[in-house]
Amino acid sequence: MNKVMLIGNVGMEPDVRYYAADQCVAHVRLATTERGYTLPNGTQVPEKTDWHSLTFSKGLAKVVEKYVHKGDKLYVEGRLRYNIIEDKRGQRATVVDVLVENMEMLSPRSSSQQQQKPTASAEPANDAKNDSGNSRSDTNENNINLPF
Repeated sequence: MNKVMLIGNVGMEPDVRYYAADQCVAHVRLATTERGYTLPNGTQVPEKTDWHSLTFSKGLAKVVEKYVHKGDKLYVEGRLRYNIIEDKRGQRATVVDVLVENMEMLSPRSSSQQQQKPTASAEPANDAKNDSGNSRSDTNENNINLPF
């Protein structure tokens, strides 16, 4: 299984879509940047930015809908999903998506945003199973750092 951890900035407002029984999925584009540097011989290596497609589901998607905005800094953990798509001309391409399992918001919030407390929270993490099948003992606060 391909696991990934990313820290980056949200490139645009999340795209949240609802489906049956109040369930939703959120899609976010995340930019990660590798800083530029100078090699020992003096060669300048420029800064490089990569864009990643993130998919959030269930309780995480609802947290993203309420609290994540363009420009926010996020830390995410997830697994990679590869899809092969074909365009109208028959050319095939591989699209990589990160299915987010854990998120932490890294952007500081203003005092007015900190005073607004939500009425709902993300799904309880203590019911989740890790890869070995054992119950996890961490709580929501360890899995999702909400801005309050």
